[in-house]
Amino acid sequence: MPELRTARLSLHPVDAAEAQRILAGAAGPGERWAPDYPFEGDLVALRAFLHATTTWGEQRPFGYYRISRRVDGLAVGGIGFTGPPVDGCVEIGYGVAPSGRGHGYAAEAVGALLAFAARRGLVRVTAQTSPDNLASHRTLLRAGLRPQGEADGGLRRYAALLAAGRES
Repeated sequence: MPELRTARLSLHPVDAAEAQRILAGAAGPGERWAPDYPFEGDLVALRAFLHATTTWGEQRPFGYYRISRRVDGLAVGGIGFTGPPVDGCVEIGYGVAPSGRGHGYAAEAVGALLAFAARRGLVRVTAQTSPDNLASHRTLLRAGLRPQGEADGGLRRYAALLAAGRES
């Protein structure tokens, strides 16, 4: 499975063995990690990815991706799909280590997943964030998702329509 690339980022598809290695805090040969990667959000996402893989089998291409800067290969976060597409819709989640925040990496990575989903024929991408996570709200808006009200647990839901080339 090839990496997804943007102008500044490489999104590397992670398999189960690599997820376990990251959870153990062991960088692979030639990998460089930000000092605070993986951070707690990555660990939670990787555990969920491994659980889904154990329960339902291979998750790629709708799995977890490690976000690295192209300029130096430094891993700064993760992004991925929370499950396989259902009726042309898929949900995403993401996180950037504190040292990588404030550079627009999250919005750039979300944009890459939106483009990937559109190429796969999906029509809708959703995401959720807590009401107090203003940076995440800005990230989702910058990436082209629009507010859709509240989800279960008081989370705020965002969505983008892909097929019609417009947002919802």
